Amino acid sequence: MTNEALENDGGTGSRNSRNINFTSSVDLSTSLESSVQTRIFKIIVIGDSNVGKTCLTFRFTGGSFTEKTEATIGVDFREKAVEIEGEIIKVQVWDTAGQERFRKSMVEHYYRNVHAVVFVYDVTKMNSFQNLKTWIQECNWHRVSPTVPRVLVGNKCDLVSQIQVPSNTALKFADAHNMLLFETSAKDPKESQNVDSIFMCLACRLKAQKSLLYRDVEREDGRVRLSQETNINKSICPC
Repeated sequence: MTNEALENDGGTGSRNSRNINFTSSVDLSTSLESSVQTRIFKIIVIGDSNVGKTCLTFRFTGGSFTEKTEATIGVDFREKAVEIEGEIIKVQVWDTAGQERFRKSMVEHYYRNVHAVVFVYDVTKMNSFQNLKTWIQECNWHRVSPTVPRVLVGNKCDLVSQIQVPSNTALKFADAHNMLLFETSAKDPKESQNVDSIFMCLACRLKAQKSLLYRDVEREDGRVRLSQETNINKSICPC
C-alpha cells in the first residue's frame, strides 16, 4: 500500500500494520514459550563392542532388555522424557558402534554438542576396561570440554562368577579421571533402577550446571524479551 493510499483511508492502513505487528509478537511469544519448556540433553555412550551399550540405552529408554541386538552401525539414538523438579527434560542417549570400521564416517557428528559422556566396559572382560584409556583419548581429541560430566559404567555385573575387573580397580580408575562409578546389569531387571540412576544422575547434574537459562518470556514495549534465570535450585540427584 502506498503512502497516498494510507492517507486516503484515514490512517486505517497504519493501524492495521500495527495490529499485524502485535499479532506477530504474540505468535512469537507463544512459539518461544513452547520452545523453552522442553530442554534436550545429549548423552553419548562410549566403549568397546559387545560391552552392552545398546542394551543399556534400551533398558533406560524402554525399560526392557533385548536378548538379540545387532551390532550398531554408525550412530543411533533413543530418547526419554523425564521430570526433574517439575521440569520436563528430554534425555537423548546416543549409541555408537564400538568397531572402528562402523565409526569412522560418523564420529565427528557423534561428539558434536555433547552434554555428558558415559564410558562403558564389561566387568567380565579386562580388555574392555583397559581400552577405556583409548576411548577417553578419543573423547579429548574431539575437544569435549573437561566441564562435560562423565561417568564410568561396569556392565554385566550379574555374571558374578566371570568378573575380571575388581570394583576397587574400577573405582581407582574412575577417581583418577574424576568420574562416578556405576556397576550394573542391563539384563537383570532387578538392576533396572541402577541403570536409570546413571542417566538421571547426569540429567540432574546438567540441569543444575546450566547457570544461564533462557526460561522466562516477557513482553516489553510490544516486543518479546527473553530473560536469563540466574537462581538455580539444586537438583536432588540419584547419585
